[in-house]
Amino acid sequence: MTAPGRQFNTAVTRFWSLAAPLYDQPLLQRLIYRPAQDEVVAALRAHRSQRVADIACGTGILAARIHDELHPAEVYGVDMSDGMLEQARTRCPAVDWRKGPAEDLPFADAALDAVVSTSAFHFFDQPAAVGEFYRVLVPGGLLAVATISPPLPAPLRRLSANPANPAHNPSAAEMRALFVEAGFSVADQHWVARPLWTRGVCDLLTLGAKPLPS
Repeated sequence: MTAPGRQFNTAVTRFWSLAAPLYDQPLLQRLIYRPAQDEVVAALRAHRSQRVADIACGTGILAARIHDELHPAEVYGVDMSDGMLEQARTRCPAVDWRKGPAEDLPFADAALDAVVSTSAFHFFDQPAAVGEFYRVLVPGGLLAVATISPPLPAPLRRLSANPANPAHNPSAAEMRALFVEAGFSVADQHWVARPLWTRGVCDLLTLGAKPLPS
């Protein structure tokens, strides 16, 4: 399966396959990843989504939480890393784990009620990925993307936006523009609440909705 991607995307995927055993360290998860995941779970609960996909799901921690805590009819975890998916399948066999890139998702049009992604969006071809999220959502569907978006001087942000770089951490304004250009309405955008000692991790949560037909 091929799709647009940032430079060195294959190398990044290979790295995470090798790093998969370290990703589940409880301290790392609690301090770095869990705050954004908590807010995504809350957004899904409020939306009452029944068909949910976690994109770049890693070892499946968030997708398994969605299954266990919210009990939707269908939960999917999508990742490009074989190592991550191997651990995910062991974690929760009830989730439908699929291999695929964010820019070419393994779903039919309008197949999902919600698409979520946390702490991985900087590795995507971002316009292509958001366009795919729009394609696979039903009208009224929820998009929740938590990005790592540290404050950067404008020249550095422009430099990282070049697809030749392996990652780009988008600003709040860039995230809103990506959502709107793909067709979403932006329902909310805020910084994820964190304990004081982890506020160096700048998580930005953007929530969007695919409009209903007029």
